[in-house]
Amino acid sequence: MKEIILTVLGVLVLLLLFNLKIVPHATEYVIERLGKFKGRWSAGLHLLIPFIDRISNKVTLKEQVLDSRPQPVITKDNVTMQIDTVVYFKVFDPKLFTYGAVSPISALENLTATTLRNIVGELELDDTLTSRDLINGRMTEILDSATDQWGIKVNRVELKNIIPPSEIQNAMEKQMKAERDRRETLLEAEGHKAAVITRAEGDKQAMILAAEGERDARIARAEGEAKAIYLAKKAEADGLAALKEAGVDEAVLEIKKYEALVAMSNGRASKIIVPTDAVNMTKSNVIFSETTGLGDTTAPAVDAKKPQKQDVCCD
Repeated sequence: MKEIILTVLGVLVLLLLFNLKIVPHATEYVIERLGKFKGRWSAGLHLLIPFIDRISNKVTLKEQVLDSRPQPVITKDNVTMQIDTVVYFKVFDPKLFTYGAVSPISALENLTATTLRNIVGELELDDTLTSRDLINGRMTEILDSATDQWGIKVNRVELKNIIPPSEIQNAMEKQMKAERDRRETLLEAEGHKAAVITRAEGDKQAMILAAEGERDARIARAEGEAKAIYLAKKAEADGLAALKEAGVDEAVLEIKKYEALVAMSNGRASKIIVPTDAVNMTKSNVIFSETTGLGDTTAPAVDAKKPQKQDVCCD
């Protein structure tokens, strides 16, 4: 009897140990009792009643990534492209995730493909290539709304690759090359234009500076000449004033006038204007010299011998 009791106790302990369940963090277990939903186990230690309770599903609450295979999509202008998407989602309700769809992940993948075809089918090729953000936003909104009944929250959708046909790729490459060549030509033209403008501005500034330098030089030269003339006249005036203060007589002044006439005669002027008083002075001096014989440096003329007539009678 004792052995039977020990055996029963041993079996109960084994069953107890076998039905102790530890739920990890960010995970929930969906529990059914006699085939009916009983509840959800969060992280921690839980006891499962043998033969009555069972774990229906183990659901992770972490964000998951669904990387779909490339799907053939036809655009509005009848261009077939291969597009693959990446869906970021997480389960917010393990009960709906377990009982809302038979295979919610597969259902989400198929829904992503059909939604992508519907959205891209309304766009042309160029719009599809340049409207990634628009496509991502619309797909996120549609998928998030459709998967609420499955307990799935779609956080965002990204277009991973857009692969157009090879003919379209070649045409796009040629277009890109032509655009780059156009930009290169435009940049070269703008650079040449800027260089010509800069050179012209430099020449203009150089001419302005040269003109200003010539103007300043002429002004300085004119100021120097005016100052020289002023100083010469001032010196002459000072000299005359000094002579006047010294009380020179008329004879000295007359000599100065002669010196002035001599200096004027040595120049290159073709005409000499002689003051009236100087002419009168010269005339008086000539009369005085002729009268007195002073100052006359001309040698007296030698009387010529008259030829003697021959005496005819005496021959």
